[in-house]
Amino acid sequence: MDRRGLRPRDDEGLQSWCSFPSLRVFPSLRAKRGKQSPLLSLRARGGNPCIRLAFLLCLSLLAITSSAAEPQQLSFASLDGTPIKAWLFQPSEQARGTVLALHGCSGLYARAGTRQGQLNARHQAMADMLLAQGYAVLFPDSLSSRGLTQICTQKIGGRSITQTERRQDALAGMNWVAAQPWANSSGVALLGWSHGGSAVLAATDAKQAQVVAQTVKPRVAIAFYPGCSAARKAGYQPNTQLVMLLGALDDWTPPGPCVALAKEVRAEVHVYADSYHDFDNPVGVVKLRTDVPNGVHPGQGVHAGPNREAREQAYARVRELLSAAFD
Repeated sequence: MDRRGLRPRDDEGLQSWCSFPSLRVFPSLRAKRGKQSPLLSLRARGGNPCIRLAFLLCLSLLAITSSAAEPQQLSFASLDGTPIKAWLFQPSEQARGTVLALHGCSGLYARAGTRQGQLNARHQAMADMLLAQGYAVLFPDSLSSRGLTQICTQKIGGRSITQTERRQDALAGMNWVAAQPWANSSGVALLGWSHGGSAVLAATDAKQAQVVAQTVKPRVAIAFYPGCSAARKAGYQPNTQLVMLLGALDDWTPPGPCVALAKEVRAEVHVYADSYHDFDNPVGVVKLRTDVPNGVHPGQGVHAGPNREAREQAYARVRELLSAAFD
């Protein structure tokens, strides 16, 4: 992996391991409901025992993916009255707790490829990890609930959905979780990415009247690469444990203001080396997005893409934080 977090496609590793002319493996992210899983398309011939072993391994992977929990679609009213669509994942056993996961400016869904219209890979990966740990996960959809698909290409000053709306959605989402019989006393944590990371700050700001009036408070607040400049200017003070996970090379929401904020409010902060915005994405490569007008160099675009090592470290810290918060 180079300094930008570039890495081979996951299927290249599988194909090098199963490099037989009679075996074809085409991985994908998720089986579609009611259809043959696109995870593996396999054709094996002959009696080669390695091929048979690979066939059995692939079938095992297929069974694991096909058995993954399906989300339930629901709706709740934001504090401003807007009906908010949301997706709920629940573990098979009693949930250890619930994570309210807040999307960034690109929204919840993949807009191209085999996942088009489904949760994008970053959100699905987090849902899978949290479910495996025994947590329920609620993904509110703040954008399409208001008729938008993304706001990344809007200048910050002209965005039609601000942190006021995101705060109201997050607070209402926590109230909804607390009212569910399956959640009863398990509690809720906040987690968000980018614009959703800033929403984590907005929903935990003890200087905001709506936050002060809130009876349901998160046990921990985890923000992946939020924008922190506005929070610093507003004199942000967290009402719970705050942890921020940042990319050292992020030129979209740079780490500097968040590091300064962490010192001011005694929050925990982790800055991952060689990492850009979206470093926890499990797919893709680092790319320059020239369609984003914001960032460190307005008008010149921003970089976004994965760093596998940083993602693994961040996920490990998320697991530790949630375990400490709920157990």
